[in-house]
Amino acid sequence: DDGVWHRLAEHSLLTIAAMLIAAAIGLPLSLWLGHLGKGGVLAINLSNVGRAIPVIALLSLLSLGFVGSDTLGPFGRAGLATLLTLTAFALPPIVTNTYTAMRGVDPDLVEAAKGMGMSGRQVLIGVELPAALPVIVSGARLALVQVWATATVAALVAGPGMGRIIVHGYDSQDGAEVIGASIIVAAIALLLDAGMSLVQRAVARPS
Repeated sequence: DDGVWHRLAEHSLLTIAAMLIAAAIGLPLSLWLGHLGKGGVLAINLSNVGRAIPVIALLSLLSLGFVGSDTLGPFGRAGLATLLTLTAFALPPIVTNTYTAMRGVDPDLVEAAKGMGMSGRQVLIGVELPAALPVIVSGARLALVQVWATATVAALVAGPGMGRIIVHGYDSQDGAEVIGASIIVAAIALLLDAGMSLVQRAVARPS
């Protein structure tokens, strides 16, 4: 139950869940603030504060604090602490890129849409969002690769994921185990980056 496939499933589940939660929080907020043109600087600064906090320190505090290190279903031991830490780590690039992308939309394009009688919501969904989408996807791409690679730190608090195999390899002085797990994590990170790069190019193509 603690072999490669089991740990890989935990690692994937953590990454997907953290990305979905971060997107659900960060995207609507930064899209709306970018549309209004207000409050974005505060949101970006707050997200950057989260980026400045060391991941290991945050994970350690959460696992030893009120969140604890109990098992969280399929997420494994310290699953909630790890999930919250990775979510906080994913938010800054999503919030920053989305707000920046929205503010970078051509104002003449927005004014033309308003002149045609489009409502604020229609301008947001039909004009601003499509124009900002490539930069938004770029933020999601950065967040995804970072979260996948960083999820290995969960092993420091006996948490889930591929990091457990790496730590076990060090503890048992098994170099092959360390290298093998590290190669898997690195290879999948490269595949994720390449896949998101294709998505970014696809949304950047003019319709």
